[in-house]
Amino acid sequence: MLLAADVGNTNVVFALFEPDGKGGYAFPPRARWRIATDPRRTGDEYAVWLFQLLAIEGVAREDITQIVYASVVPRADHNLNVLAQKYFGITPFKAGEGKTAWRFEIDVDQPSSLGADRALNIIAAHHKYSGDLIVIDFGTATKFEAIDFNGAYKGGSIAPGINLSLDALVGKTAKLPRIAIRAPQSTSVIGRNTEDQMLIGVFWGYVAMMEGIVARMKAEIGRPVKVVATGGLAILFDEASDIFDEVHADLTIEGLALLAKQANE
Repeated sequence: MLLAADVGNTNVVFALFEPDGKGGYAFPPRARWRIATDPRRTGDEYAVWLFQLLAIEGVAREDITQIVYASVVPRADHNLNVLAQKYFGITPFKAGEGKTAWRFEIDVDQPSSLGADRALNIIAAHHKYSGDLIVIDFGTATKFEAIDFNGAYKGGSIAPGINLSLDALVGKTAKLPRIAIRAPQSTSVIGRNTEDQMLIGVFWGYVAMMEGIVARMKAEIGRPVKVVATGGLAILFDEASDIFDEVHADLTIEGLALLAKQANE
């Protein structure tokens, strides 16, 4: 089995993949688990947490034969390597390096600056869907990626995630309360109280930003484009907008499974 880990700025997502009998791994993952990102968390702490979840799933540590991870938090890398080597006896592959180096064209001014999470979305999206693509990943930041029909990365944009926007609004004002992000109960953009007004401004403002960027990207690409959404808040926005052609929650982690297969070729 493959153990894959995607280290983001907010959470680390672990996923367990079973072999597909063809040298790769079956989609969707058999299990996935999420833990808050903390660069200080040791390999021992990861192991205690992870072994309990594997046991619940009925999987022994000996069943894990390959480990691959991606990270946008370099300080967390050492402890993931400790976890893999000390507790599984496996040297892990790091996405973007060695046998798991990117094999698609990165047609931007600074190819080395492309984050691992974005690269994984590009790999998985092109593998799963044909034609030109726009991939939107709703994470700590919201990333918009343009991928051409050959799988080349043509560029994109980065916006603050909706929770970051809300944190800034609350943190920089004296009297505005903290609210939870959710879809407003009505489509009205005229709120009758402070909390509703905040939710309307943040939520519908974010929808307008998202729809506006996608419309401009489509116009610039000039060909038919499929829009694919991923990330924790993709479902929330799918209910508020009709711009998504596909919503695929496991896109990033499935990119890791594709890289693991690549490492075995």
